[in-house]
Amino acid sequence: MASSHSDNSDLLPPAVKILIAGGFGAGKTTFVSNISEIGTLTTEEILTVASEGTDSLAGVERKTTTTVAFDFGRRTLPELVLYLFGTPGQERFWFMWDELSRGCLGAVVLADTRRLQDCFPAVEYFESRGIGFVLAVNQFPGSHRYEPSEVRDATGLSPGVPVISCDARAASSCLTVLIGLVGYLLDWPGGAG
Repeated sequence: MASSHSDNSDLLPPAVKILIAGGFGAGKTTFVSNISEIGTLTTEEILTVASEGTDSLAGVERKTTTTVAFDFGRRTLPELVLYLFGTPGQERFWFMWDELSRGCLGAVVLADTRRLQDCFPAVEYFESRGIGFVLAVNQFPGSHRYEPSEVRDATGLSPGVPVISCDARAASSCLTVLIGLVGYLLDWPGGAG
């Protein structure tokens, strides 16, 4: 006998966890905030004098806050819900990456060409754990524009990893990055496809 109760779970799109990682000041909180269709949960705190010896502000002198745990947002694509977790960028908070990466399908590594070396730890982290990712080069106003091949060479990325230019302040640009990540993961040998 068929039940008249339906939980409608077959009508809901599948959901996946995506990390947004990168160096301190690369635009992770901005990315999550601008692409999320819900109010973003952030753990932003004001930078204090105590962090001056720990967190270099070279290249991001106007930065006044920092993520101390994670940012959370959600974006629905056709037939897929993405739960977005922005990681903290400073080395002293990297211990949280292991917890945040549990169960993630893939990642966006945001790179700031003013401080490109700051994205290297995130690239190494995802490569060493076999987590598929794209490198999104956040185009900050006034920063030098590099070709994707130049960024690939500078970061030592594998040839198949997509390098996508973006503006974390623009939702449409962030959406292009997420669609690029999902497409890459569907074709990625270690991933979803």
